Amino acid sequence: MLVATWNVNSIRSRIDHVKEWLITNKIDILCLQETKTEDKFFPIEIFSDLGYEVSISGQKSYNGVAIISRFPINDIKIGFNEVTNDYQDLSILSEQKRIISADINDIRIINVYVPNGSSINSDKFIYKKKWLKCLQVYLREINKNNTPICLLGDFNIAPEDRDIHTPSRYEESIMASSKERELLKDALGGELEDVFRIFEPGEKNWSWWDYRHSAWERDKGWRIDHIYLTEDILSCANSCWIDKEQRSREKPSDHAPVVVDINWPPSDIENEFFF
Repeated sequence: MLVATWNVNSIRSRIDHVKEWLITNKIDILCLQETKTEDKFFPIEIFSDLGYEVSISGQKSYNGVAIISRFPINDIKIGFNEVTNDYQDLSILSEQKRIISADINDIRIINVYVPNGSSINSDKFIYKKKWLKCLQVYLREINKNNTPICLLGDFNIAPEDRDIHTPSRYEESIMASSKERELLKDALGGELEDVFRIFEPGEKNWSWWDYRHSAWERDKGWRIDHIYLTEDILSCANSCWIDKEQRSREKPSDHAPVVVDINWPPSDIENEFFF
């Protein structure tokens, strides 16, 4: 089973790229971030025609998350408040469309678009810290049932210095600060593992290249798009990779997809994929 995450930076602008990529790579579950469109304008029919179910949570021009699956999507939960009421500022944190989860093929798929935070001394950074603390509460509630979890999305955090092209330039900067890394680690709680680093421990593995400063051409990237798995799924993982080719296309997203290949359910023989 192939599960992927991709910040597409506007689904309506990138729909042809996404459609072609799904068909070519035979992706089973795709989580999108920054769809940047209201639900009524999301191109559901294009995915339905390919045999996918779609669950969306969008808003005009900003944010937005979606789950696209060839398996049935069950028990959809949109926002933090459908899982937990045990956090202050919950209503404010749920206004922006940044989290959606569902039960798919006996896995709790949790798709997140973590706030960028703008700069360390900004109000947006305060919002990001609150959002990550609320994510910790959310994951704790989900994990009470010992459900297999796949948490994935654009985290807007490079977990380690090896996840940044020139870490010395960004020490204690946004997306690389010790506070953000600490909050992410706390949210994961020691029960969710970064599957990419199991298979790819080396440096220069980027998932995002800024549109500015010729970042793509100079390969000045960051790894801020992640897939985290609980041990029951991690033990079934075969590989995990970043599809950098998508960033090289004409009018691309500034992010590349990240994909994990899992033998799931463990006892099943891999089913042939049909469109």
